Amino acid sequence: MTGALPQQAGPAGDTQAPAEDRRHVIRRRALTLLTIVLLIGVPAGYLVISANQSRASGKDKEEKYSARGLTVGWPSKVQRRLYQVPIPHPANKVAWYETNNWKTSRLYVQFQTTHAGLDAFLKEVGVERNELIKSDITINARDQHVTGWKFSGTGARPGANWGLVHQQKNPRPTQDIVVNTGNPTYPMVYVVSRLIP
Repeated sequence: MTGALPQQAGPAGDTQAPAEDRRHVIRRRALTLLTIVLLIGVPAGYLVISANQSRASGKDKEEKYSARGLTVGWPSKVQRRLYQVPIPHPANKVAWYETNNWKTSRLYVQFQTTHAGLDAFLKEVGVERNELIKSDITINARDQHVTGWKFSGTGARPGANWGLVHQQKNPRPTQDIVVNTGNPTYPMVYVVSRLIP
């Protein structure tokens, strides 16, 4: 006779499977544990990594927005359309900065252009050059502090400053505009456009 294990009859006459080999039990439990680790541990690991990246990204944004100064280059077309700040062609020394909170969103823009470019900008905003008032600094100290702009005192750009406030009803933005004519050929334009949600 061969060395096969005899099958025992159960209480109802059913046959029972042979007892599991200890190595097979250990292997099965290890496989179950590995499956649990993969199903729970890996997604949990991804969540931790994602949370850390999100936290780091938030800190980067906070540092970016708390830093003073402007970003050199043009704001996006969406920003320019949303805040109604049409930058004319030609323009150079273009820089911008945007801040957002629950109360007010602001886009700060500066650029240098020709007199024809200045007229085109003002017309597209909806005002005329004769509305600019000499020595009227319409950009307040808070907004100057945010951008580092100076219109009077130490470090201010030489030349005459002309300003106006283009007030509009919500949801349209209100723009504070200052034009510096320190360079008589190429005026420098500063704009703070405010949106109130």
